[in-house]
Amino acid sequence: MTNKKQYKNLIAGKLCPAISGKKLDVISPSDGLSFASIPESSKRDIDLAVRAARHAYEKGAWGKMSATERGRILLKFSFLIEKHKNELAELEAKDTGKILSQAKSDIAGLARYFEFYGGAADKMHGDTIPMKGDFLALTLREPHGVVAGIIPWNYPSKILGRVIGAALDMGNSLVIKPAEDACLSVLRVGELSIIAGVPDGVLNIVAGTGIEAGAALSSHKDVDFISFTDSPITGTIIQQTAAKNNRGVTMELGGKSAQVVFADADLEKALPVIVSGIIHNSGQVCSAGSRVLIEQSIYDEFINKLATKFKELVAGPHDADFDLGALISQKQLKIVNAFIEQAKQENLELLATGKIANNDPKSGNYIAPHLFSNVPAKSDLAQKEIFGPVLCAFPFKDEEDAIKLANNTEFGLISSVWSNDGARQIRVAKKIRAGQIFINSYGAGDGNELPFGGCKKSGFGREKGLEGLYEMSAIKTIIFNHS
Repeated sequence: MTNKKQYKNLIAGKLCPAISGKKLDVISPSDGLSFASIPESSKRDIDLAVRAARHAYEKGAWGKMSATERGRILLKFSFLIEKHKNELAELEAKDTGKILSQAKSDIAGLARYFEFYGGAADKMHGDTIPMKGDFLALTLREPHGVVAGIIPWNYPSKILGRVIGAALDMGNSLVIKPAEDACLSVLRVGELSIIAGVPDGVLNIVAGTGIEAGAALSSHKDVDFISFTDSPITGTIIQQTAAKNNRGVTMELGGKSAQVVFADADLEKALPVIVSGIIHNSGQVCSAGSRVLIEQSIYDEFINKLATKFKELVAGPHDADFDLGALISQKQLKIVNAFIEQAKQENLELLATGKIANNDPKSGNYIAPHLFSNVPAKSDLAQKEIFGPVLCAFPFKDEEDAIKLANNTEFGLISSVWSNDGARQIRVAKKIRAGQIFINSYGAGDGNELPFGGCKKSGFGREKGLEGLYEMSAIKTIIFNHS
């Protein structure tokens, strides 16, 4: 029997097991087999990591380092990610179940985050504020201090990049708690951070369960700011915990995003993008385009085109690189199947399903893509985040009806407008409540430069782009009396 690799935490620049010695098995979603282990860390491990981050921030070299020097370390980090891209992509695909081509794209996105923020490090400036009388004011952007990053399982490497890239750029130190369901690429990146020259204690990564390690980190009194990506339920708990310590948070909490297709749209252009928007990462995406709104006059034509595409889709093992891979866990598979069964019991119109590869491992967490047509707007299928490859289709009468339907959920993360009418594009984009609106597209590659975040139950605050740097810093105002 091949020995399983035992991954370790990164604390104070050293790779170490959990203090208790406990471990968690890592299960591959593609075949249900254990192939590695991670530390099952506790409150003691988290406390050790936070103290290391505090020391690095206040007394280590990091706090004295110039922005230019920090940027150079991030750029070196980016080059290292690129050098190890194949290893990291294979690790991420096996750990998450996502297809290999997508994992490669995710690792490229991780490298790009470090490249983007490395170049931006010494370009974040304060302002001077003219005042009447004998006063002059200036502002400085300063780091929060110790930042806690709680990373989800669906995009461990990419979300790691957007959190630590911006936080390190602004001079913070970090403690990262990745999801126990998928964190191997995160732990490996931690190993590479030592080679990149990140000073000891500046980046700490502690694996473990959310109930134990995650709760200890979010409630730690020596954490100054929290970045969290996951579900609204857990996000509410994190906010309540942070409030007890009067700490700031950035929350990205999911979505039920709408793609709005008008009759004048280029339907052939829209078709593959809309399909990709729901099967990408097997639908386990906060910004998945899980609702498609189609103008009534073209509804039958377009929904039939979608159905044809869905019937051709195939789910299979990560290394086979079919259209989509496995869901992250048996638990997630049961959740998605429960939504589908409920929809069938409600006699919702299941128009088309994809396939599962004939030679897939029977113990893998596979589900075929599902397309439901004429879904009632108030049904659970239309309102709740399923986090699987399930697309709901709705007809709409006119522009006003489309906007009403698009806004008819508790979420507001992303949306798209498909139309060749320029005035309509602007009107509808302005009236849809979401953090990002795409016109005749859905997604822009990794979009590292684009501010990202939502409203309503999708959360608040912004990550990515320069806005991500603002979130990871605080304004200090200094006023001079020059009389």
